[in-house]
Amino acid sequence: MTESTKSATLTFDGKTLELPMFSPTAGPDVIDIRKLYAQGGVFTYDPGFTSTASCDSTITYIDGNKGELLHRGYPIDQLAGQSHYLEVCYMLLYGALPTAAQIEEFETTITRHTMIHEQMHNFFRGFRRDAHPMAIMVGVVGAMAAFYHDSTDISDERQREIASHRLIAKMPTIAAMAYKYSIGQPFVYPRNDLDYAANFLHMCFSVPAEQYEVNPIVSRAMDRIFTLHADHEQNASTSTVRLASSSGANPFACIAAGIACLWGPAHGGANQACLEMLKEIGTVDRIPEFIERAKDKNDPFRLMGFGHRVYKNTDPRATVLKESADEVLELLGVENNPLLQVAKELERIALEDPYFIEKKLFPNVDFYSGIIFEALGFPTSMFTPIFALSRTVGWVSQWKEMIADPQNKIGRPRQLYLGEINRDYVDVEDR
Repeated sequence: MTESTKSATLTFDGKTLELPMFSPTAGPDVIDIRKLYAQGGVFTYDPGFTSTASCDSTITYIDGNKGELLHRGYPIDQLAGQSHYLEVCYMLLYGALPTAAQIEEFETTITRHTMIHEQMHNFFRGFRRDAHPMAIMVGVVGAMAAFYHDSTDISDERQREIASHRLIAKMPTIAAMAYKYSIGQPFVYPRNDLDYAANFLHMCFSVPAEQYEVNPIVSRAMDRIFTLHADHEQNASTSTVRLASSSGANPFACIAAGIACLWGPAHGGANQACLEMLKEIGTVDRIPEFIERAKDKNDPFRLMGFGHRVYKNTDPRATVLKESADEVLELLGVENNPLLQVAKELERIALEDPYFIEKKLFPNVDFYSGIIFEALGFPTSMFTPIFALSRTVGWVSQWKEMIADPQNKIGRPRQLYLGEINRDYVDVEDR
């Protein structure tokens, strides 16, 4: 962290404190309140930490007002348009885009780590067939610490490196196995001759009875989905990973904690909610009714997949994914899928209707990823696991950065206590 060059003055109860201020590369200045309690005897109150910077980071930057998302300084649309997922993984992990030799070595390393320990298959068979894939992923990823003892010592830089590679490599295998288990099909082993996205699709959709060929358009769309979800600054699941890791927990436990947080419908379930909305609308002829309901402030109905809590302009990820969504729908067709017909008509209206344009309710990345998953035949229960698989590199990169940070200390949020104070214990006979 750079030296403070200015300060903020806080005055209360006759006290005046000078608090250091820091200026970031981009974004608003921050006021350093680390000594606020020691010097002033007070805490700050910030539910959801929406005005609190919990760390400094060099990985990802978001400017919601501009509709900007940068990874290591590069705009997300350029990365998704010109790089593939493992290149972005390398950059997030190591801070710079790889050379040809570096990406070749990295891809080989990841590919050689895609298989999971054979005994871990027993974990899957211990779950009920109707278990949610996210429940399986939380359990299996957490259990990796029981199998890979040579990469749990967070004080060892080499072990941190191995754990990072294992998590990125094995997550597609674990997600695909969770899917196969839920539909009663045999597990499919990874193949070293396929790239990262194609390998995941192969493990999800191939069966022993016949040959499965991964279409390059579909593979490219999946790779873009992975890239566009790779990291998103200090969101709920990333903050969970950082908080878990601040205690010194092993990396597999920390990533399992991130998966558990992502499972929440307010975080990772947005594209699933979008598909459920499309099912509620049902057919194209019912769209005008739901559009009017969406415009009615007194109606609880909301159009899911339009607008974004962070981006007050367009979602920069959506523009890139729209291209892939159009390619996939053209390849697979929408004629026999009413949900995709509804989605395309909703998209047309949202891009033309003055109400949507004025409110900046443009289709977001969840809208396009949801319709791609629907077109490919993924059930909605798999939407969040694919999100978790994509986000693993972001969690791992943030975890690595935090472990190496000399300012790292265990997280200990404060509270505003509003309960009773009963200092005199009342014996049970007198109550």
